[in-house]
Amino acid sequence: MSKVVSYCVFSGLFALGLGSLSLAASDPAAIIAKQCKTCHGAKMEKSYLNKTAVVNTLSSEEIKKDMLEYKAGTLNRYKMGSTMKAQMAKLSEEDIEALAKYIPTLK
Repeated sequence: MSKVVSYCVFSGLFALGLGSLSLAASDPAAIIAKQCKTCHGAKMEKSYLNKTAVVNTLSSEEIKKDMLEYKAGTLNRYKMGSTMKAQMAKLSEEDIEALAKYIPTLK
């Protein structure tokens, strides 16, 4: 009977999304490769539409501030707010912190 209970608990947690929690730290390089490089370049070296700042030239603080504002939906720079909000929605606070520290090292 305890196996059945354990299975039900595990299945319930997995169904709630807790089964997808990562035990590893955020991987900023993988996030950039998956979500950012199309517009910003593999090393965050591109200016989107020649309008934006090159992200890897910004400070960690500027990057984190902008990412959090996009995530909250309060930043709409170059009318990209909804696009960036959708991208930021996929990221945790830990991901944002890791990206903010990592991106300036790509210069």
